[in-house]
Amino acid sequence: MIIDTHAHYTPQSLLGALKNKLSQFPNVELLHRDDSYQLVFAGLAPTRPLSPKLRDTEQRLAWMDQQAIDAQIVGGWLDSFGYELPGEEGEAWSRFLNEFQMHGTDGLDRLTPLASVPLQDGKRAAKVLEEALGAGFKGVMIGTQSRGSEGNLDDPGLEPFWEAADSLGATVYLHPMFGCGDPRLLDYDMINAVGRGSDTTTAVSRMLFAGHFLKYPGMNFILSHGGGAIPYMLGRLARNHAIHPGKYADPVAGFKKLYFDSVLFAPNALDYLCSCCGHDKVMLGSDYPFPIGDAEPLKVVEAANLNQSQKNMILGETAARLFS
Repeated sequence: MIIDTHAHYTPQSLLGALKNKLSQFPNVELLHRDDSYQLVFAGLAPTRPLSPKLRDTEQRLAWMDQQAIDAQIVGGWLDSFGYELPGEEGEAWSRFLNEFQMHGTDGLDRLTPLASVPLQDGKRAAKVLEEALGAGFKGVMIGTQSRGSEGNLDDPGLEPFWEAADSLGATVYLHPMFGCGDPRLLDYDMINAVGRGSDTTTAVSRMLFAGHFLKYPGMNFILSHGGGAIPYMLGRLARNHAIHPGKYADPVAGFKKLYFDSVLFAPNALDYLCSCCGHDKVMLGSDYPFPIGDAEPLKVVEAANLNQSQKNMILGETAARLFS
């Protein structure tokens, strides 16, 4: 079975229901004109419009058929996670997202939904994670910045969430946020081209030096976009550890706990990633339905220097184990 582990989905039914439930979310606004939808959280700037492809199931399944993809793991859309909301409202918002993420894939056994959690509050995030896994979710997708445009995943306030993920053996899919916070990225469409990778690199480097993956070994932790620059910079991270003895955790030991997707486009980059982490730690991904995603994700796997057993691990065997 060929499984695409990196995709995004927002059911149209969620937007329809939100119109009637906005009174429950005083810090959420829905902007709707024709077929364009945007969200506003806590009075901040509107999100990007929700792509019609995010919401169209038939088009998604047709694309999967064209690409010979049997199943897809579908997380939500990072812009909609609402990490900017106050804790109590954020908890309710995550439950609302999860309700429709689950119902939106009912009867579609080719789509496996990932839950969302209110990452702005570690205790609430732990509670929602436990509820979601108990309700049948196979994992959770989180962003790199716990309060939307700021916050670190190694913040002490998030320890209840990580403790829950560890004890529950949860699969946690990390995805970068959109903004990334660097004004140099505002030209040349570099937020997607460069900012996503730098955001992942910064967030995960902090977690490696904090010893996060050694402290919470029970969870399965997946990095999108091939891990950003983490595999390429691992030697530099190890050097930083060596020249500051006793100050930081060993990043190489933590790295060995990580999983990665294949959204790299270049076969030699995929080969290098596999040489760093092992072929059993890499899984097929597309980033569907976004333009910078890989519209033909099997091609990079076929073009890489892999034997059939290694291809099988990447194309579905590892994903079937993590998302069973």
